[in-house]
Amino acid sequence: MSEGEDHFARLLGRAAMDVWGDMPRDIQEALFETAMKERDGEREDLARLLHARHPRTQHPVKPA
Repeated sequence: MSEGEDHFARLLGRAAMDVWGDMPRDIQEALFETAMKERDGEREDLARLLHARHPRTQHPVKPA
């Protein structure tokens, strides 16, 4: 990714975090899963950060 692309990716990431609680759950899940692809060690940290910033996004666990 070029420096310019990286800059815009960070801007989009921050914007997504700012409006996370306003997004439909399916969009939240798609973004989360895409961001955490091959980053299993960071999943819990990102989930905690998002829930701390947007408590209303604490959805019930999906049935298995």
